Amino acid sequence: MSLEQARTVADAVLFEGYLLYPYRATSRKNQVRWQFGVLGPPGAAEAGLGEEASMSAQCLLRSGPAGRVSVHLRFLQLQTRSVERATDDPARFEPVDQLSVGARSWLSWDEAAEHEIELDQCLLSALGEQGRELPVDVAGGEDVEHLLDDDGTILGRLVRRRWPLHAVVSLHTTTVDGFERLTLSMANAATEPVDDKDAAIRSSLIGAHLLVQTHDAGFVSLLEPPDEASRAAKGCLQRRCWPVLAGAPGDTDVVLVSPIILYDYPEVAEQSAGALFDSTEIDEILTLRVMTLTDEEKAEARATDPRAAEIIDRCDAMSPEGLAELHGILRDPHAGMAVTVPDTAEELVDVRDLDPPTFETGDVPWWDPEADASVRPDVDTVLINGVAVSRDSLVRIQPSRRADAQDLFFAGQTARVSAVHSDVDGNIHVAVVLVDDPAADLHEWYGRFLYFAPDELEPLAPPPVGDVSPEHREESRS
Repeated sequence: MSLEQARTVADAVLFEGYLLYPYRATSRKNQVRWQFGVLGPPGAAEAGLGEEASMSAQCLLRSGPAGRVSVHLRFLQLQTRSVERATDDPARFEPVDQLSVGARSWLSWDEAAEHEIELDQCLLSALGEQGRELPVDVAGGEDVEHLLDDDGTILGRLVRRRWPLHAVVSLHTTTVDGFERLTLSMANAATEPVDDKDAAIRSSLIGAHLLVQTHDAGFVSLLEPPDEASRAAKGCLQRRCWPVLAGAPGDTDVVLVSPIILYDYPEVAEQSAGALFDSTEIDEILTLRVMTLTDEEKAEARATDPRAAEIIDRCDAMSPEGLAELHGILRDPHAGMAVTVPDTAEELVDVRDLDPPTFETGDVPWWDPEADASVRPDVDTVLINGVAVSRDSLVRIQPSRRADAQDLFFAGQTARVSAVHSDVDGNIHVAVVLVDDPAADLHEWYGRFLYFAPDELEPLAPPPVGDVSPEHREESRS
């Protein structure tokens, strides 16, 4: 079951960036492809013709003597689709950029064939540092589809061609602090030299990633490892990909090794009606944009790629109720957090029990600073792990699994609290500056802070006597 759930997210990874809105071949951004996780043929990157040939990841497992892993390598294989028109000679066809038959049109275009290859199971205890290499060979091929008019006359054909692919997946293990550190590598093993970008992408594994399933063993989160695995987790190295726990929250039997940065247990929103291949946009916006395309633009998108045609057809058929569901759903991801009021520091209040602040300001205009006189971020306090944290407190940043990629860059760094804010929904946001940032004083003066939830911060001991005081900072600003 975990593997099936993980596959839904892996499919989104596989096709992320495959074809972008407005889903037409003439769109400039669809003329420079492909997407994430491309394993180019050896030497292509050095020659400036393609992507690097390999990627690798390390993950941790709790395993006994019978612990095993099975690896699923997933990727796309480029498939050129050439449109050819029939001639007076039944045995001869001529290539064209576009061909229309009745109400349908086809364009010459690069599609992709989807592959998932399950490799042999490996006994973890038998791998060791010597490890094991698992070869992968995918055949090329050619398929021909004839295009007929209503009376069965052949007007043209589609010729789809694929080139053979060769790759190697290697595994080896080492024992660290009682855990098994599993190293997984994917490498393009093409032997034919390439001399241009077209040849390089034809020999590439596109959107390559791994689904790794354990048997009689369990993976450990690298984003939020238990204390006993912290040192081993920090020592894991990743190159061009990152392993995250996949499946239902709490499952530890499947890891997705993804070329896109994800958090543990990623999922596709249940409100999503289908793939759009463009996760930099939300479904609602993209669907509305598709609906605004002209009939000619939609026809070109349908002629570009069958997957684009599915998107256009799905959006055209969407009901008002279906569109409304794409607007999203409100969730409360935060646990209750205790806050202290400066004048009554002994009294703890759960923010979930507080009514959100109103916008009633009496006779004071809403834009007047006096309207917020009751809010004092410079002295307000939040309780974190039993420690009162307020302005000038030192904290260590520990971004949670919902953090974005930029937040993760600050993991483990020490910060100084500048203010504690509460929004109209009652959520707490702690404004901080990095202690080791030479421009911290300037950022604080300009009000350019990093913001974290209280559960993403670990209180540290107060600064020693003699450290920079607020008064000194005021002097430096002036």
